[in-house]
Amino acid sequence: MLNLKEGYTPRWIVWLIDIAITALALFVAYLLRFDFSIPQMEIDTFRVVLPTILGVRALSYLLARIPWAIVRYMSQKDAMRILITILSGTAVFYIFNQITFRFVNGIYYIPHSILLIEFLATTFGLISSRLIYKALWTEIRNPSSQKRNVIIYGAGESGLITKRTIDRDAASDQRVRAFIDDDESKAGRKLEGATIYHTSKLSSLLEKKDVEEVIISIQNISAQRKQEIVDLCLSNNTKVLNVPPVARWINGELSVRQIRKVQIEELLEREPIKLDEANISSQIKGKTILVTGAAGSIGSEIARQVARFQPGKLILLDQAESPLYELEIECIEKYKDVQSEVVIGDVRNFQRMENVFRTFRPNIVYHAAAYKHVPMMELNPSESILTNVLGTRITADLAVKYGAQKFVMVSTDKAVNPTNVMGASKRIAEIYTQSLNKVSQTTRFVTTRFGNVLGSNGSVIPRFKQQIESGGPVTITDPEITRYFMTIPEACRLVLEAGCMGKGGEIFIFDMGKSVKIIDLARKMILLSGLEPGKDIEIAITGLRPGEKLYEELLNNEENTLPTHHPKIMIARVAEYEYEKVAADIAELVSLFNGQNNVEIVSKMKAMVPEYVSNNSVFEKLDQRK
Repeated sequence: MLNLKEGYTPRWIVWLIDIAITALALFVAYLLRFDFSIPQMEIDTFRVVLPTILGVRALSYLLARIPWAIVRYMSQKDAMRILITILSGTAVFYIFNQITFRFVNGIYYIPHSILLIEFLATTFGLISSRLIYKALWTEIRNPSSQKRNVIIYGAGESGLITKRTIDRDAASDQRVRAFIDDDESKAGRKLEGATIYHTSKLSSLLEKKDVEEVIISIQNISAQRKQEIVDLCLSNNTKVLNVPPVARWINGELSVRQIRKVQIEELLEREPIKLDEANISSQIKGKTILVTGAAGSIGSEIARQVARFQPGKLILLDQAESPLYELEIECIEKYKDVQSEVVIGDVRNFQRMENVFRTFRPNIVYHAAAYKHVPMMELNPSESILTNVLGTRITADLAVKYGAQKFVMVSTDKAVNPTNVMGASKRIAEIYTQSLNKVSQTTRFVTTRFGNVLGSNGSVIPRFKQQIESGGPVTITDPEITRYFMTIPEACRLVLEAGCMGKGGEIFIFDMGKSVKIIDLARKMILLSGLEPGKDIEIAITGLRPGEKLYEELLNNEENTLPTHHPKIMIARVAEYEYEKVAADIAELVSLFNGQNNVEIVSKMKAMVPEYVSNNSVFEKLDQRK
């Protein structure tokens, strides 16, 4: 316990220091026991007692490998091992006393009071010397004056573990100044030296400007409460960190490196959705399930959700080879009891898709394959109709031909009063599956419609993160633009729920909560990164992209809704279409692909979807002709 700067103290030095502490503890025990005036008789027996105690202690330290523990990383387990080792040695001394008393000369060589005092003094000496060394080493390597003051939100078990994790990590540059907790009964108390304040005091604590970070340690905090705490911290230019769920701790133990910045996705989350899992399980368990677009953000999460309910076979179809391979590996590792099979295929290829249906004969189809990027589809209308319209028609027709029980189509809020090619193509796909439901004798067709999902491929949040990491600017198309957001797992859970409750022909819409102003989202993401909008990272306004609109809708003006048993799922009442007319229109629309005339294609789409009015697009001229 000598080298405070670099390297580790040799074990033999630690061992000798421990023996010296033991000798000092024994000497102190004699002084205290005899009030600093040791009788001559005890001095005479001390010549036997000293080597006996030191010998037993020295040997026990070696057997228990006490010197092998790295002193600077002293832990509770190390302290407990020291305590047990010393207690075992004291038990040996007690037995030694009994033997000498009964079989030698009828006296106790070591008074029992000496044994007790020596036990306490040795234990205190060995443990406290290590703690002192640890504190000195930590202070030298990471002086308190250079540490960041933090407050832990949550004075429960998770908060206590968080503080201990920070304290024992010598490399940590954090120092816990206080706890805050919603429980008023804890206010004013101390937890391992840190005062607990009621949450109402957080604002005044942050205003003092000596707290740099707040760590949210509560495991079951509501989304609304987390939002309130984060907003308060950001308004005081205080960073907010988050303790991950216990399930993600490494080998059941929290690491300082796992305490990370709060992500914007966490603040947009809502309370967990309660599903009718028994009903979902009854419809999926043991069945053959086909997921198209399985390599995408939504398709892959649907696959994960379905796998939880033990389908008989899970067919994962996509044309994207690499992400489909990654999903296959994930399924093999996480869902060992589920028989899954990956199929590389294009929903636009009838022969390939028919082979899939003929081979596997799926009971339920989740159709998530689609082109989704608005500006891309505005420039490529022919591809939009080929994938979103023809691909849906092929998959839906084959579901009927091969007797699928249910076909669940994943649609979008952009299909409502569409202002772009992508939204219009999805609306046409909705119209087709609804009309097909009216003539199908076997397959029930259900449509689910929701808004943006957090973290999906190419969505705004990953793009903002990349722009912030690159030093900016963060680009916003318009300062007034708003969007609805939902997490991918939440959206997919609702897809499964709606799919199960659907009787056929419904368009289910999801409660998307409140719309979010994108510029506010950008500002908050910059602040969460520890930067200041307009100073560290600029926000640039680029103008609306082709086909983009300021506000998304979930229902058009002629639609209203009917409630379901699930408070977050409603049924849209929409106009009905005759299958023969829709099928003929789609056949004509698809035939326009060969001509590659975008104006003709979009004109036909507008004829099929009268509410389709282009916005910020070259196709606005077609609306002016009407």
